[in-house]
Amino acid sequence: MSPAGLAILGAGIFAKEAHLPAIATLGASLVELKAVYSRSEKSAKQLAEDAQGILKLNESPSVYHDGDQNANLDALLARSDIAAVIVVLPITLQPSIVRKALAAGKHVLSEKPVAPDVAGGLELIKEFESTYKPKGLIWRVAENYEVEPAYLAAGKIARSGQIGKVTSYNARVVNHVPKDSKWYKTPWRTVPDYQGGFLLDGGVHTIAALRVILPSPIVSLSGYASLNQEYLPPHDTINVTTKSEDGSHGIVELTFGAPVPSRSSLANNGITITGTKGWIFINQGKSTDPNGNAFNAFFVTVRTVKKDEEGKDIGETEETLVERVQGVELELKSFFAAIAGKDDGFGSPLGALKDVAFIQAGLNSNGQPVDLVKLVQQ
Repeated sequence: MSPAGLAILGAGIFAKEAHLPAIATLGASLVELKAVYSRSEKSAKQLAEDAQGILKLNESPSVYHDGDQNANLDALLARSDIAAVIVVLPITLQPSIVRKALAAGKHVLSEKPVAPDVAGGLELIKEFESTYKPKGLIWRVAENYEVEPAYLAAGKIARSGQIGKVTSYNARVVNHVPKDSKWYKTPWRTVPDYQGGFLLDGGVHTIAALRVILPSPIVSLSGYASLNQEYLPPHDTINVTTKSEDGSHGIVELTFGAPVPSRSSLANNGITITGTKGWIFINQGKSTDPNGNAFNAFFVTVRTVKKDEEGKDIGETEETLVERVQGVELELKSFFAAIAGKDDGFGSPLGALKDVAFIQAGLNSNGQPVDLVKLVQQ
C-alpha cells in the first residue's frame, strides 16, 4: 500500500517539535509529507526546511501561505495527492479550517482542544456526523495524553481490581510560565481570544488523562477559577472538586500561574488514584535506556496492601512501570490506521469535547455544581 499523502496546516512550535519527529518515526512507508501551510510565507518556508531535514527528504514539501492566491490553503486542499491534513493552528481558527478541509474531501487530525467552547464543539461534531462521516471521511482530535502508554496502563490497573475499588483521585498540575517562555511568546497565547487561556490549551491534557484512567467517568464538578498572574489572562488557575458516576470523588488542581519555578518543581505534580487495597501515582520525568541515553518518561507507581497467609496486613508492595513519552507518534499512527479502516476508538471528537466541558465548567462554576453530562448534551 502506498503511503498516505499528508499536509501540515500550521507552522508553529508543536508542528516542528512534535509532529515532524513523530512523522519521521512512523516512516515514509506509512505517510508522505507533501505540503505545509501557514498564514505567513516565512513560517511556512521555515517548516518546509525543517521537514526536509528531520524527515531526510530529497526535496522540501511544497509551501502554501495566504500571501499568494495561487498557492494558498484552497490550492493545497485542491490537490488530489493529499489525502489527509494535520491542523496545528490557533484554537479559534481550527474549527473553520477543519470544516474547510472536510469539505475538500480530506481526512483530518486536528490538535486539541476540539473547539474553543462546548457549543462550538457540539456544532462541529454534529456537522461532521451528518455531512462528512457518511462520506467515509475520518476526523480525529489529536490528544496525545489519551494514547500515552503510561496512562493506558494506569487505567488498566485501576479497572483490574489490583488496588481494590477506586474511591478517590487527585490531579495536580502546577506550572510556572515566565514571560520569556517560548509558549507564552506565541502571539495567540500572549493575548488569547478564547476562554481559559493556558487552562484550555494545556489543561485539557490532564482531563483527557483522567478520562482514560478512571474506571468511571466524571459527571459533575464544583470549583473556582482565578487570575493570579496578570499577564496570563483571562484565568490561569482552576481548583475543583469532582464526582464520578460510581460515587468516587476527587480534587483537580490546575494552574499555570505559579509565581516562581520552585512552586512547580516542588509541587509533586501528577495523578493519584486511591482504592480500597492500594493506590497509583503517575508522574513525568527523565529515565535512561540500557545505553545510558536519557529520554522523557512517565512513571506509574503502584502500591498495594500486602497480606500474610492468614489475610493479615503485613505492609505493602511497590512496583513501578516506566513508559517512554510517545503520545504524538501513537495518535498519528492511530489516525492513519483509522483511515485504513482500523479504528481503535482513540481521538474521538466527543471525548475531546468532554475535556473542554470540564475546563469550561471549572471556569464558570463559581462554587456551584455543574452537571458535565448535561453540558455536552446542550
